[in-house]
Amino acid sequence: MLEDIAYCSDKYQYTMGKSFFDCGMQDKRAVFNLFYRKAPENNNWAVVSGVDEVIEMVQSLGSKPSSFFEKFLPGEEYADFREYLSKMKFTGNIYAMREGEIAFPKQPIITVEAPLIEAQVLETPMLCIMNHQMAVATKASRVCRSTNKAVSEFGSRRAHGPWAAIYGAKAAIIAGCAGTSNILTGKIFGCGSTGTMAHSFVTSFGCTVEGEHEAFKAYIDTHKGENLILLIDTYDTLKCGLLNAIRSFREAGIDDSYPYGYGVRLDSGDLAYLSIEVRRVLDENGLKNCKIFATNSLDEYLISDLERQGAKIDCYGVGDAIATSKENPCFGNVYKLVELDGKAVMKMSEDRGKMIDPGFQVTWRLEKEGVYKLDVTCLRGDATDRTIAEGGSVSIFDEFDKYKYKSFISGEYKAHRLQEQVMKDGQRCGQSYSLQEKKAYYQHNLNCLSQSERRLINPHFYKVDISEELLQEKMHIIERLVKEIEDFSI
Repeated sequence: MLEDIAYCSDKYQYTMGKSFFDCGMQDKRAVFNLFYRKAPENNNWAVVSGVDEVIEMVQSLGSKPSSFFEKFLPGEEYADFREYLSKMKFTGNIYAMREGEIAFPKQPIITVEAPLIEAQVLETPMLCIMNHQMAVATKASRVCRSTNKAVSEFGSRRAHGPWAAIYGAKAAIIAGCAGTSNILTGKIFGCGSTGTMAHSFVTSFGCTVEGEHEAFKAYIDTHKGENLILLIDTYDTLKCGLLNAIRSFREAGIDDSYPYGYGVRLDSGDLAYLSIEVRRVLDENGLKNCKIFATNSLDEYLISDLERQGAKIDCYGVGDAIATSKENPCFGNVYKLVELDGKAVMKMSEDRGKMIDPGFQVTWRLEKEGVYKLDVTCLRGDATDRTIAEGGSVSIFDEFDKYKYKSFISGEYKAHRLQEQVMKDGQRCGQSYSLQEKKAYYQHNLNCLSQSERRLINPHFYKVDISEELLQEKMHIIERLVKEIEDFSI
């Protein structure tokens, strides 16, 4: 599926590449960082997903003959460059956060160290993958944090294409969803898939109350030995749908002893009121283990309200809110050059929020007694990086207020590096993780944040800083550029 994704790119990546090639710059060693500036929906953080697909994409680079490039780089003036591209495999190094990591603004999620053209042409497809999956994962995290009940991803029909449906479901599972309805996601990632029935199944047995009963009977008879969920709102939830479900379960001998699980689904109406009434009637009829599943354009805000109203819902199915990250569908990852041939570079801007951190970076996460306390991004090999790596005592100062700092005493804290090498000299390296391992890693990270940092509304902002050495490098570049700009004239 990812065979051609390396070339799902913008033309300017290649027109810039030709200039680099013609100027003899193609072998300059470049370092690019992929990061975001602001988390969606006033969140303080985002969930990492998509790194494995990025690696697959990078490995497919250089799989096309020169004739392929002639379609968008025509003419004799591009001939040498086309030939170069047809043989250009990725030969560099990639460092990345694990999928399931919790990432904060400005931290390098992926760092690419490679010859300039190789690194440059990866920008668009890499951002395409990471922006989509991180948007979905971060939204799924919010939805799942709104309840302690199971949430399943049901959004394939609303996703922005089949690729988005498959990999969006994967991202949603990493960030807490119990499962997905997408069968290809289940097949590719070994997570299985789940589903109930549509209203069309009920009406296909005749648009009558007895037809509903026949539909339920047929479904149970053809799916015994599986989880059985009956959709009860096709005609009237309480007056016939629920009663037909109870009747059908009884006739088939399905009760609380059924080992595979059974339940009913609500897809319309006042879900809080209906679920309370359905629970009461089920319990009165001895079906206390019968689960109540709810769908119907749900998101974290609606689920939170349902929970506050005392809804008796056991599981939620969420569609477009997760699959399209409906409230904030465009995630803000960017890909910026931070070093060239060993010299730090940076983009300046009149908008302070768009100013980037220069240099080849690494981020450390410091914790005490199992609780994350602070992240600090360093220049690789600087004094702060070395001290933390050795477990020494260190003080981390606020970038914008030198009177604010946190000190960590040797032996009283733990630290782990967030970016690990995943490609070396163009080859994949490091450990691979299953989807369930990625999900467990996310859950571990979530549990290590404080309750105030996990809340959906006005979360407490976790402390994220840069090392003194990185700050000095940044200020040195800014001061030099400001002076050059002030002295510049034509």
